[in-house]
Amino acid sequence: MCNYDINMAIIGIISGIPLFSTRQEALAWAASNGLTGYHTHFYQNQTGFMGGVNHVQATSSTTIAPAPAPSSTPSSTPSSTPSTSNSGGY
Repeated sequence: MCNYDINMAIIGIISGIPLFSTRQEALAWAASNGLTGYHTHFYQNQTGFMGGVNHVQATSSTTIAPAPAPSSTPSSTPSSTPSTSNSGGY
């Protein structure tokens, strides 16, 4: 099951994984789902943070269930930009 605090600011969902407005939220989500680190996505003209050192790790865990959709679902297609993380990279 996908674990996260309902008070976290989810700015979008990519591949069923929540995208957060802060690194701290992404790291907290990662820790609660057995992952480490974070990576970024550029989504609706802002940088969002996703738990897991890269998108493959974030989406390939068998213990993670899809996150619920945010209150308003955007219609644009997100783009992904790799970045460094606090966990040593990819």
